[in-house]
Amino acid sequence: MKLDRRTVLKTGLATIGMGLGASVASCNAHKPLINYQQLDEVLRRPVLKTELFPDPVVIETLELLRYQNSFICRVRSKSGATGLAVSNNAQMVSLYPIFINRLQPFFIDKNAVELESLLEKVYVFKSNYKLQNLALWVPLATIEFAILDMLGRIAGLSIGNLIGKIEHTEIAVYRANNYRGKTAAESIEFIQKNVEETAAKALKFKVGGRMSNNRDDPPGRSEQLIPLVRKTFGPEMTIYADSNGSYDAAEAIRIGRLMQDFQFDFYEEPTPFDWYQETLEVAKALTIPIAGGEQEPSLRNFRWLIANDALDIVQPDIFYFGGMIRSMKVARMAASIGKTCVPHISGSGLGYLYMMHFVSALPNAGPYHEFKGFNKNIPLECNTSDLKSHGGLVKVPSGPGLGIEIDPAFITKHQRISA
Repeated sequence: MKLDRRTVLKTGLATIGMGLGASVASCNAHKPLINYQQLDEVLRRPVLKTELFPDPVVIETLELLRYQNSFICRVRSKSGATGLAVSNNAQMVSLYPIFINRLQPFFIDKNAVELESLLEKVYVFKSNYKLQNLALWVPLATIEFAILDMLGRIAGLSIGNLIGKIEHTEIAVYRANNYRGKTAAESIEFIQKNVEETAAKALKFKVGGRMSNNRDDPPGRSEQLIPLVRKTFGPEMTIYADSNGSYDAAEAIRIGRLMQDFQFDFYEEPTPFDWYQETLEVAKALTIPIAGGEQEPSLRNFRWLIANDALDIVQPDIFYFGGMIRSMKVARMAASIGKTCVPHISGSGLGYLYMMHFVSALPNAGPYHEFKGFNKNIPLECNTSDLKSHGGLVKVPSGPGLGIEIDPAFITKHQRISA
């Protein structure tokens, strides 16, 4: 069944029923959908299950290792426990000095069990808040993932078990396709091939020209491709479209109505990501669910987008947004008023693996999640999942921490970076 914005909202609010009480209000240009106090209460609830760790886990070393353009974070406690994280290498190649000079010194001798409060304190350390966006959040997410891997190994639990209850042991995937620059006919051939490779029951493709001020790439592609995708894959395929902020509000609404005609399932980033009022304008004009948040760096801005009903589906990128703990807070705010979370993933490094663990603990996860394939340049073993799509489903690793073992010989190739 296709769900429009009104159905999604009505269903979500019915699910939480009387829990909203008098805080529910009609959405208009001047009044948020709900009272912000409700979301603030959600934000105050801790994410990390500190009760799993009766003793402190004091960080002795926190290293960033590099081999060519591959970056691995390694954390070690004073009791000898270790954890690893593979960074978003495409970003870290530019950002590693921030890791070394602005973040690494803060974590030494800190108790890893207090990770949630440490994330708030390091934000202020050396005025790091002035770096907010990918410059700060990608290195910090890398550190968080390594610490969570270490804590998971200590507790004998997967990362998902550290940040919530396991809701999903396997993830249904959609294949993201980006063939801007090709005609609609050329694009559809590639999209078909990608879908066949994963046997996915959902797909996402790109419209517009990416932050392009209403220009298409090539001209007329999107208007031809929107009906062609539906015709090619039929009424049962779940179809998402992503404009990457290509349009102003008026053009976004025009293109969105075309998606509605062909029963698309969500419309991602119809206007530039920081055009909050315009995003709201589009959301109010359309019935197709609006998704966004890939580029959003601020909890406060997510709070506004959720409260004002500008987004139906929140999409924090767990690298770009600074890790799973911050992203879980966004997901919880969305869940409190019946909205879903479909996190964006960074394709570099082991981004998909981190996303799987995050989604495993999401009670309000969307039905399908982005798949870009695994990075075959990182040799690893996983005893609890083959990490492949079977009929559009990928099993989440259930071993301790990240649930994988990276080849020690590959790690040895990496050299420690120092200030």
